[in-house]
Amino acid sequence: MIVIALKAIKVFGEYYPLAVVPLNEWYKKTKEADWSNFNELRKTFNSCDAIGNDRYIFNIGGNNYRLIAMIHFKNRTLYIRDILTHAQYDDHNKKGTLQDL
Repeated sequence: MIVIALKAIKVFGEYYPLAVVPLNEWYKKTKEADWSNFNELRKTFNSCDAIGNDRYIFNIGGNNYRLIAMIHFKNRTLYIRDILTHAQYDDHNKKGTLQDL
């Protein structure tokens, strides 16, 4: 897959250093993947959830962090929309703003 916005991982890692290793592991698996649909993605990341509007939530670092991505399977492209702590994710979820990220 082509991963767009790798800078988001670097910036998030500056604020949350414990997230660096699991985010890099996620990036490596994602870059090497060739998903054509959500079912194939789930074979790599079985805890990933689809939330609509081409958005997908990945649990990172033992569910301490959440990565929100927009995936266009046809183009093999994943756009990192945001990376959040679990508390930040819960806040967006309560507000119903996850699909807006």
